[in-house]
Amino acid sequence: MNAIVGYLRDYIRSLNRSVFLLTTLFVAILIIINYTFGLEKRIFALPNWPLRFTGFFFLYAFVFSAAWLFQSFYNKEIRYVPTFFYILLLVAPAIFAAKITFDWFPALFTKYWPAPWGQYGNLVLSWPLKCLLVLVLVTLVWKWGNYPKPVAGTQFDGFNARPYFLLLLFMVPLLAFAATQADFLHTYPKLQRLHFIDPYVQQEWLWKGVFEMAYGIDFITIEFFFRGFLILAFVRYAGKDAILPMAVFYCSIHFGKPLFECITSYIGGIILGAVVYNTRTIWGGLIVHLGIAWLMEVAGYLGHLWIGNS
Repeated sequence: MNAIVGYLRDYIRSLNRSVFLLTTLFVAILIIINYTFGLEKRIFALPNWPLRFTGFFFLYAFVFSAAWLFQSFYNKEIRYVPTFFYILLLVAPAIFAAKITFDWFPALFTKYWPAPWGQYGNLVLSWPLKCLLVLVLVTLVWKWGNYPKPVAGTQFDGFNARPYFLLLLFMVPLLAFAATQADFLHTYPKLQRLHFIDPYVQQEWLWKGVFEMAYGIDFITIEFFFRGFLILAFVRYAGKDAILPMAVFYCSIHFGKPLFECITSYIGGIILGAVVYNTRTIWGGLIVHLGIAWLMEVAGYLGHLWIGNS
């Protein structure tokens, strides 16, 4: 745990305050615009996949490029980076825009399944297939850039899990607070999306357990992409300055989540980014992120139970 605190302390000391304040102000403006005008909802409401992909690509490319522009005000070396940096700057938003709008693909497998299993299959297959998509695309880009193996921080050598479980413990009070918020309970637990299968099954826990496992796979995707790819691929060009643009991009993918979760994602992105920068492995961040996700499921369930009994 002391090591994690040390990573964060060293990163904060290295930050240029003006760039950090400018970037944080930019994030705040983005959050206000999104929760006022519903940017993320408007993009999802576009009538077809190419338009949705294009909408998310331009959103992510804008926020990511702007964050890197702010870094270039302080770090002059960023102004003279090789061409591959700019390729990454466009490829990264394209990969995640593809991931976000990939829902049409699972439907190809499940459209002929009888009710309610087509709908259930769409939910459960979506996350593993999206994970596979991102793993393949990032691996190809990693090889294209001649980065060293293993790909995007997937090594286990010297990894110690204990500090990350302690960090997860510190998140419990924040999650308890979140469970008192109406927008949180509207979103969590994700398991509430499965009520439609209740009349069709006898062992609900089995089907819902499969759903939770599939849901957990999405956090492998997130850590692999944001901490493994967006930190370790860009470290080559900017060192620690790769952390803040990643956190801005990471915050933007939470625009459809409850406001408190969106705000804290920016802070959490910085913390996990500092950890991966120092450890060069994504597994600690995965423990924290996946643990928080499943604790949010528990918090949402208990929050609904509390309301139902009050």
